[in-house]
Amino acid sequence: MPRFSVVIPCYNAEDTLAETLESLLAQTEQDWEVLIIDDGSSDDTRLIAAAMAGIDMRFRLMKSNGTGPSAARNMALAEADGEIIAFLDADDTWHPEKLERLDAFFKEESADACFGRVTLSDGRTIGTPTGPFEGTLTLDALLSENPVCTMSNFAIRLESFLASGGFNTDITHNADLEWLVRLIGDGAKVVGIDAPLVTYRVSDRGLSSDLEGMKAGRAIALISAARYGFSSTARSEAAHLRFLAARALRIGAAGRQVLRLGLIGCTTSPRGWFSNPRHGTRVLTAALFSTLLPRLLRNALFSR
Repeated sequence: MPRFSVVIPCYNAEDTLAETLESLLAQTEQDWEVLIIDDGSSDDTRLIAAAMAGIDMRFRLMKSNGTGPSAARNMALAEADGEIIAFLDADDTWHPEKLERLDAFFKEESADACFGRVTLSDGRTIGTPTGPFEGTLTLDALLSENPVCTMSNFAIRLESFLASGGFNTDITHNADLEWLVRLIGDGAKVVGIDAPLVTYRVSDRGLSSDLEGMKAGRAIALISAARYGFSSTARSEAAHLRFLAARALRIGAAGRQVLRLGLIGCTTSPRGWFSNPRHGTRVLTAALFSTLLPRLLRNALFSR
């Protein structure tokens, strides 16, 4: 049994998949298998994956039913052999020491799952990693700014993943958030690691860039959270709007959209918006100037 099963759902990822797989080969911890799950790609994604599987038997190429990343990730419920499931998207990369850090964490901690810090990239590094998260992840923190950020930043013990029942395949956007709500609501202990472990590719083409879809997905996650007695506060909503405004800046959204998110967030709860004073000030300043500055200059100044 390998220590890790790395689960990579992919769809038309020919431009990025090779780099993603190379980041696995560069890991300082090499006790792993990789499930590359093609979700009906029409480009050369499958050829790239097959070439890697032909060179290294730890890579297993599989085919999903074409219904999205949640169904692809759920295949790990039956197919993964590793003790720990580590998710990785086909356009992200891992820092070389990621699996080594995870191995040490799961040996030392009794937690069910963990996540680290994330570096943003548009093909090059664009700023410092996300801030550290201290302690155990709560529903409030998850639904405010989701410090996990991306499933490429999440690892979970196999038995805990099996107990969760997997992702809801009926949700298009933010299905990972709804799954995390159920995971934490059912009692799983999820802990942050204070180290940048993932490079997350910022793109205006991915699902994460669809801000309206993200909001709709979060509304479904809030319904699930209500089953565990959670109800969002104005402060949490303001922090989430700050998160959306920052995401809008990173993907180069229209200035008016950024400004609207900033103004609604600040008026909803000033305390919530400025719960992180430095970040709140930067995002609000960017929102106020977003309709005046050119997109490239705005991104260079504020999307960090």
